[in-house]
Amino acid sequence: MPDPHMASSKHDNGAQTRSGKQPRTPQRGHEVIRSYLKTLDNSPGVYRMLDAQGRVLYVGKARSLKKRVSSYARPTGHSERIARMIAQTASMMFLTTRTEAEALLLEQNLIKQLKPHFNVLLRDDKSFPHILITKDTPFPRIVKHRGRRVQKGSYFGPFASAGAVNRTLSQLQKVFLLRNCTDSMFAGRTRPCLLYQIRRCSGPCVGRISEAGYARLVQEAEEFLKGRTHSVQEALAREMAEAAQALEFERAAALRDRINALTQVQSVQGINPRTTREADVIALHMEGGQACVQVFFIRAHQNWGNRDFYPRTGAGAGESEVLEAFIGQFYGNKIPPPLLILSHPIENADLMEELLSQKAGRRVRLIVPRRGEKAELVENAARNARESLARRMAESASQARLLAGLARVFGLKAPPRRIEVYDNSHIQGAHPVGAMIVAGPEGLMKNQYRKFNIRGADIAPGDDFAMMKEVLTRRFRRILREDPGRETEAWPDLLLIDGGVGQVSAVHAVLTELGIPDMPVIGVAKGEDRNAGREQFHRTGQPPLVLRHDDPVLYFIQRLRDEAHRFAIGTHRARRTRAVRENPLDEIPGVGPTRKRALLAHFGSARAVSRAGLQDLKAVEGISGKLAQQIHDFFHARG
Repeated sequence: MPDPHMASSKHDNGAQTRSGKQPRTPQRGHEVIRSYLKTLDNSPGVYRMLDAQGRVLYVGKARSLKKRVSSYARPTGHSERIARMIAQTASMMFLTTRTEAEALLLEQNLIKQLKPHFNVLLRDDKSFPHILITKDTPFPRIVKHRGRRVQKGSYFGPFASAGAVNRTLSQLQKVFLLRNCTDSMFAGRTRPCLLYQIRRCSGPCVGRISEAGYARLVQEAEEFLKGRTHSVQEALAREMAEAAQALEFERAAALRDRINALTQVQSVQGINPRTTREADVIALHMEGGQACVQVFFIRAHQNWGNRDFYPRTGAGAGESEVLEAFIGQFYGNKIPPPLLILSHPIENADLMEELLSQKAGRRVRLIVPRRGEKAELVENAARNARESLARRMAESASQARLLAGLARVFGLKAPPRRIEVYDNSHIQGAHPVGAMIVAGPEGLMKNQYRKFNIRGADIAPGDDFAMMKEVLTRRFRRILREDPGRETEAWPDLLLIDGGVGQVSAVHAVLTELGIPDMPVIGVAKGEDRNAGREQFHRTGQPPLVLRHDDPVLYFIQRLRDEAHRFAIGTHRARRTRAVRENPLDEIPGVGPTRKRALLAHFGSARAVSRAGLQDLKAVEGISGKLAQQIHDFFHARG
């Protein structure tokens, strides 16, 4: 797909960022917009509308910049949303492109980067997990994959969640018996693992299956994941009949179990459309100024799960605009399937098809079905969107009451829009980490969570005060550098700290030193006997506060504290696990991947290598006498 920035640079001898003559007196609205018309032509491109402070209000694309901007220059005839946007506009910026498709791509990139108030914005844009069958070894492995496709192999997906992938992988292991162990573990095995014993793996690591036989299993797995399930079932049934006829009853029973597992895989996929092989079903429901988009992933005639999204509606955009913006942003970092089945038509369907087709390298169609199986799929997705939005709106109303109660109890100026909760975790000072969770009007904002590996070399083991100081210093130095004017939503309205007077004083000292002493800080300390319900709340210069044991605000704070504690402990465990799994062989000069595999294959584990004698090390293929001495000295010096 051509880069719009590159396309712009080739148009009219360069990307043209143009702003007309500014009015002599500060103006806003349609008059200032009209002043730009004489500098514009009918080129396609992207425009930005800015307020008096230079903040971007809206980003839009146009087939003809002059025609689009002239529509805003009229004083009347606009929707309430557009009228408010025009009224706040103090200046504009323009960027021409070669084609309207490039303008659409650039528009979506700028929206995600700038997050303008009047644009529709997809706020949750995480990658989706896939199933990967590797192709870089004679015995490929089947694993869950998320992120960039850098490893050689076949990718199948997306799946709606990690849980959906894990369930499918568990069933596929029963059917196709492919390994999921790491290459180093595979190379070091001397006897079959537990998965072989429970018939979840064919045991290629110890020669229980030939390379040709294993390749046949890999081919069958790929056929199934591509939707050719009947051919796989017929082949297994034929093999079972042949085994029974040859009186190989144990082999026939194993094939029967595989067929049963394959049937179970197909049954747990939910709605399995007969006529739709590969598509995304996208349904929108809007109510009360909020929107929910449900996406169902149909692959290989199977439902691989669904995910709901709640895009920001740009201060009142309509259904067509919301859905079009969602599609453009959702597929910004994903490869679209050949078919998108939509609940509502979008204004620029042909343009979106062109853009998505360029991205996919094949034709992508957008349809809005009215009857048949595809219409049933959309209806099911729309019902899920409607129910999900109703639940979210109920939760938001409850959350708003809790935030208002929090402001009332602690004397805040207004209900907080962003609460940051901090906690530390370590075991006797080892592997210390800090954690930050974020909550707001829509509940926990998990995409805003942050973890901090404690770096301070002068911090004494277990010094919670020093760790908290480091975490807060790093957090607020960064935000002061990125947004010194405190103009964005990244600034918190309230800090919750797990601790008492000492922790609150330490945090207040850090904030004062950084020049933000007015930041509200509340310390949550466990009360008598460290029982929940008897917490004391500490604030700078004020006496401790205790809430009634049945106060909903108390329960709310407890949930936030417990979530921060959970996240901190999980982060600490992950860091500790990584440290435990680090292979000491990686630290030995001269021991690369090949010699590492040879050592592990010979001795079985890094621990066994560390205990090996010099002569045993010399006996390993590829290990010279000098290197054997180096390996022996490395572990001898350690212990």
